[in-house]
Amino acid sequence: MRDYKEHLISSTTVIKDALIKLDILASDAILFIVDENNILIGSLTDGDIRRGLIKGVAIDSFVTDVIQDNPKFIKYGDRDISKIISYRESNFTILPVLNNKNQVISIINFRNKRSYLPLDAVIMAGGKGTRLLPLTIDVPKPLLKVGEKPIMEHNLDRLSLYGIDNYWFSLNYLGEQIEEYFKNGKEKNIKINYVWENKPLGTIGALSKIKNFQNDNILLTNSDILTNLDYEHFFLDFIRQDADFSVVTIPYHVDIPYAVLETLNNNITSFKEKPTYTYYSNGGIYLMKKSVLKFLPEDSFFNATDLMELLIKKGKKIISYPLSGYWLDVGKHEDYEKAQKDIKQIKF
Repeated sequence: MRDYKEHLISSTTVIKDALIKLDILASDAILFIVDENNILIGSLTDGDIRRGLIKGVAIDSFVTDVIQDNPKFIKYGDRDISKIISYRESNFTILPVLNNKNQVISIINFRNKRSYLPLDAVIMAGGKGTRLLPLTIDVPKPLLKVGEKPIMEHNLDRLSLYGIDNYWFSLNYLGEQIEEYFKNGKEKNIKINYVWENKPLGTIGALSKIKNFQNDNILLTNSDILTNLDYEHFFLDFIRQDADFSVVTIPYHVDIPYAVLETLNNNITSFKEKPTYTYYSNGGIYLMKKSVLKFLPEDSFFNATDLMELLIKKGKKIISYPLSGYWLDVGKHEDYEKAQKDIKQIKF
């Protein structure tokens, strides 16, 4: 993956040197001009240089003579995902990401990213994986390979595909191996932080230990799930419904092979011939406003379902996001075997 700094040049760069950099960038040929404080002042393409040369600008002139001085950009943490989608659909392929000082801190390339979601992601990776023994005696379940890479890396790469770049891994059992494998995330152009559970904290309790989330909304997921969930659509649904908490739910259809009678005081009121009922189970993937974290007990065992019950009692808006795509909880040996087959066929 290309380092975003390859797209940056100083305002004192001459046009000839900019052309060399553009040639190296090939199909990603766009440069962003920054001043001495790394503040964005313009963009530059081959076409900008060509038009400048036609007008008589010398090739040894500074790039500031030919730049576009009103480039499109994304502000880090900007909640307006519609703007990002608009840029993408208008074929703005590569965009700089700015902090609140207008300094370039990253580049989003829609050739290899599907979106840029303003989310912090927490991946729960502290379980012992006892149902997968003996595979998990010396290897933590999140690092068991499905295909050519660990289960957890499939999760991380999918989330990164949607532009999420700030992560928290909650660790316990054999967590040192996970930290050693992923390190600080630099190789994937993301930032990984680690939270250690000195005691079991349930499926959401570890979030009470994180005090410096960067975004207003948090995505929480188990590390042992394989899914092709569209995280952008999940987020858009969450925003559109102005929810406080959303849970991915997995539909299960139950076919009844007989007529089902509905009765009242032993009187038949209606019947359905061989009906199909749909039930929804918890998919282990959640979106929440950062504000709901104030309801978590400090450093205590607490499950996501406990928080959901508490939020419902407090009148908060909790919604279901039924998943229409692929989902597999790799918890048992038969699930692990299924994952090895599915990974060859399912488009992630």
